Amino acid sequence: MSQEVIDRLHHLLAGFDARIQAAPADSWSNPAPCEGWTAADVVDHVAGSAVGMTAGLTGNPPIAFDKSDVPGTWPAVRDGLLAAVDNADLSQHLPGPFGPMPAEQLIGRFMCMDILVHTWDLARAVGGDEQLDADVVASAYSGLKPMDAMIRQPGIFGPKIEPADGDDLQTEFLKFLGRPV
Repeated sequence: MSQEVIDRLHHLLAGFDARIQAAPADSWSNPAPCEGWTAADVVDHVAGSAVGMTAGLTGNPPIAFDKSDVPGTWPAVRDGLLAAVDNADLSQHLPGPFGPMPAEQLIGRFMCMDILVHTWDLARAVGGDEQLDADVVASAYSGLKPMDAMIRQPGIFGPKIEPADGDDLQTEFLKFLGRPV
């Protein structure tokens, strides 16, 4: 199972990274679908999770991320996380949003889903490719549905938006997470 989680994280980070690399230089202050956030804030959020996970897995202090230079500072964050995950004991327990849990579960259930939805947020903010991997969307959505009430707590996700007839799975997933699609 660990290798599947590692592979999924690599895949999702590659997609997130592609949106960063394709973003126009003047787009980092564009508003994002997350209320009150800019495109740079979306990356800052994902980077914060990444440097925290890297620090937890390695025992090293977190590296700095500068949201005023997303393209310049993101690669070190990405590479640090991937190196840590590739070489870590993913059975170790780390602090999670609902208490300590195995790193594999924290990465597979929460971090991967967070990167997935924020890939769309970033793409929407910078005018990039908004299409997400359909298999990963389906897996993330099926995993989140049973946690509906839990993810509506303040600071997690806002109220869901009811899907319209004919919405595709990605649109339904994004609306479930409160994204106005």
